[in-house]
Amino acid sequence: MSNVYMVGKPIYEDTLGGGCHWSMRVKKGTLLTLTDVKGGANVGMLLYNPYDLLEKYNAPDTLKCQHTFKLTRGHCLYSDMGRIFASIVEDDCGWHDTVCGNLNKNMLEKKWTLKTYQEAHNGWTQNGNDAFFVEFAKYGLNRKDMAANLNLFSQVVTDDEGNMRYVENASKAGDTITLRFEMDTLVIFHTCPHPLNSADEYPVRPVHYSIAQAKPVTDDDECKNKCSENQRGFKNNALYNFLNEPFPSSSASN
Repeated sequence: MSNVYMVGKPIYEDTLGGGCHWSMRVKKGTLLTLTDVKGGANVGMLLYNPYDLLEKYNAPDTLKCQHTFKLTRGHCLYSDMGRIFASIVEDDCGWHDTVCGNLNKNMLEKKWTLKTYQEAHNGWTQNGNDAFFVEFAKYGLNRKDMAANLNLFSQVVTDDEGNMRYVENASKAGDTITLRFEMDTLVIFHTCPHPLNSADEYPVRPVHYSIAQAKPVTDDDECKNKCSENQRGFKNNALYNFLNEPFPSSSASN
């Protein structure tokens, strides 16, 4: 993580093993940097408003309002209420998928050997769909709360007929992506394989994550000014934050 967007040093960091899952509530003004440790990683991610869990990441709005099929630096991640959960402020990959969804148990069995935790313990083969559901349970979420997820570090291209192809090992060891959160957000993520990954063996790709405080957004911010839709999204956030943050306390003088 560079110091261009960061105040001080990271306040917390850890590594999530391959085929694992985690979640956290992050505050507005938080930087989350993800690093592909070995190359070929995939981070499935979903975003929710922690104070109103009905508000979630919306892939169609994120793509259409920014006129793109891929996500990279300068793009914002939208909720289904027209607000911006996070901005991509730094990115080594240049391409992140948000259309292909999640690996499930049936898909995993067709591709690789299904190993349960009871059989293989930490060597089990987890799928992204079930990984999300485990984290959902911590917050009272269930199947109806599932949405189209991000697949960070994964690149999927299309041919002239619209057929999608997964690009093997598009992300290299050491590649990073940094998200700056523009509102308080519940982040749910896993490191299970991309659903189109065709590796011979179940890929175990750990991801390092680092949390830091972000510098204030400036008027010339790249993400804010990427397009007029993003400017409106930031205005929506400003109104939402104003209406939901307490007024400063004041004492009347006699």
